[in-house]
Amino acid sequence: MSNILEIKNLSVSYGGIEAIKGISFDVEEGKIVTLIGSNGAGKSSTLRSIAGIVKAKHGEVLFEGKNILGMSPDQIVKHGVTLVPEGRHVFPNLTVLENLKIGAYLRKDNIADDLEYVYSLFPRLKERSWQLAGTLSGGEQQMLAVGRALMARPKLVMMDEPSLGLAPIVVQGIFDIIRQINKEGITVLLIEQNANMALKVADSAFVMQTGEITLSGTGAELLANEEVKEAYLGKKK
Repeated sequence: MSNILEIKNLSVSYGGIEAIKGISFDVEEGKIVTLIGSNGAGKSSTLRSIAGIVKAKHGEVLFEGKNILGMSPDQIVKHGVTLVPEGRHVFPNLTVLENLKIGAYLRKDNIADDLEYVYSLFPRLKERSWQLAGTLSGGEQQMLAVGRALMARPKLVMMDEPSLGLAPIVVQGIFDIIRQINKEGITVLLIEQNANMALKVADSAFVMQTGEITLSGTGAELLANEEVKEAYLGKKK
């Protein structure tokens, strides 16, 4: 398959601090790709710049061959790229259903089938469709954040730390959903502090350190890499 996303020499700065230092990597269509690395490595800044939330200093972000760098976030969503942000950022004073409808706000067609699709992935959301999002558990809010992103009918979903702060049994459920939506044709670009889970689900992976990509390979290759084991998987050589 061809690459759905190509990052070329991307740099992002905050004031005088260079958070991303000219990185380049590709995301193959239909695959799960993960970025792993310590806090402050530049992973979130990478996703936020792709999504148009953070302005890049220079570089290119090619989505289906078109440079989307510099476009507004809503234009990028229209092209088929959505972000599930770290911390979920649901609208607490709106219902579950209202939050999901916000995910489809750029669409002019009927969203009933998409709502049923999201409810099929997350039956809990259907049970709580009239409940205020702020009253949901952390795991339910993460389900809602993923469901909201899917309501835009994306070709590429980016997820920033989807397991953060969740119980292990909930984490397993989130990763099962990541696999399921990927099997149904959605490409996934994933940042995840649980490197072991991320590498197990990923087709390919990149290690970021201080704004640079220092290692790449398949998920299985990086799981077996001694440096990765020691640095990110809590295993000594």
